Amino acid sequence: MEPLSRPAVIVADMLVDFVTGALANPPSIATIEPLARLLHGARERGWPVCYVNDAHLPGDVEAGLWGPHALAGTPGAQVIEELAPHPGDVEFAKRWYSGFHETGLDMYLRQHDVDTVILTGQHAHICVQHTAGAAFIAGYRVVLAEDAISAFTPEANAGGIAYMEQMYGAATGTVDEILQTPVIA
Repeated sequence: MEPLSRPAVIVADMLVDFVTGALANPPSIATIEPLARLLHGARERGWPVCYVNDAHLPGDVEAGLWGPHALAGTPGAQVIEELAPHPGDVEFAKRWYSGFHETGLDMYLRQHDVDTVILTGQHAHICVQHTAGAAFIAGYRVVLAEDAISAFTPEANAGGIAYMEQMYGAATGTVDEILQTPVIA
């Protein structure tokens, strides 16, 4: 992997409803430990850590497709305890798939001079993919922490990652590879 430049870690939807709740995704359990290591390493290095979390209102468009989930202010819309934000981390509420759509994430990243986003979380073929697309369009380099991303099936996960590599030029690596990659100013 090429050296990183001014990275931030983006965590998409590691919420109670997506891990064990209303839209439980059993494959996401395997991403918790590597993602926790990445978050620890990012914080040690001073990289911004940003959570982009579904926080739906009753009647949101997604409810028609997925049923009620991650309703703002409910326990299901909280980040799982193992990955809970630390002081200094930031959380952005989203009502659509992309972590950039009307969330303030882009402004925050620009204020912190970020030019590389390391994407993690759920789901490779939905929210992570839409967040990657918006990041690419906004001019960020996209890096996928492949062992910290999941989807409902291995096929959906692989397909989402392949799409992001092809369409957005996303680099991929494991959490360990990413943490060992040199950072340039």
